[in-house]
Amino acid sequence: MNIGLVGLALLMFAVTYPARAIPLLAPAFERLPPRALEYLRLVGPAVLAAIAASQVLVATGAGGRPVLHVGIEAVAVLACAALVAWRRNLFLGLLVAIVAAAAARALGIG
Repeated sequence: MNIGLVGLALLMFAVTYPARAIPLLAPAFERLPPRALEYLRLVGPAVLAAIAASQVLVATGAGGRPVLHVGIEAVAVLACAALVAWRRNLFLGLLVAIVAAAAARALGIG
């Protein structure tokens, strides 16, 4: 472990925590317009989806260039999304995606 990463983590905390603490510190946050609250409620899932998509669909190709990669991970994510939309159960969708990806890798497919 590189001890220099601890300083980087502390710097990241100092920069990002105030933005995350605003709802805790601002007593009138609930009084924002409903449209703004709806938007803010969806920011976290949208950011997580973007991070997941970049980690699943983008690989490093020849010369270090990013390339589109559709593998078992992408199939597992699509199966998870479809199952969650159908059954309204995130745990079941994640479980199916994890088992599908692990099984494909164990069989040498993924």
